[in-house]
Amino acid sequence: QVQLVESGGGLVQPGGSLRLSCAASGSIFSIYAMGWYRQAPGKQRELVASITRDGSTNYADSVNGRFTISRDNAKKTLYLQMNNLKPEDTAVYYCNADIRILTMTRSAYWGQGTQVTVSS
Repeated sequence: QVQLVESGGGLVQPGGSLRLSCAASGSIFSIYAMGWYRQAPGKQRELVASITRDGSTNYADSVNGRFTISRDNAKKTLYLQMNNLKPEDTAVYYCNADIRILTMTRSAYWGQGTQVTVSS
């Protein structure tokens, strides 16, 4: 019914930048809040940044000032610009979205994840 597909992950040196994208598709009526989460090996999944439908944003302290979340509602796409990357940013990054589908059911959906590795 709904798919969230992330892209843009990869290997980058410390201090480098990456831009993640998450495209939503399927029987979508409306998309509410969206967010990026990450999970490092042996750690719990944590919220990185979130954005409301109107564009209000929230960031984890660890990424505030380095990462920027944005969305294009017309394209049903979420972005995460990551600058000044650090080794501790290494994780699988997941897209999350609160979506109401055409049957009016509202649920949280997850993407499959994209690996970000920061290493020299």
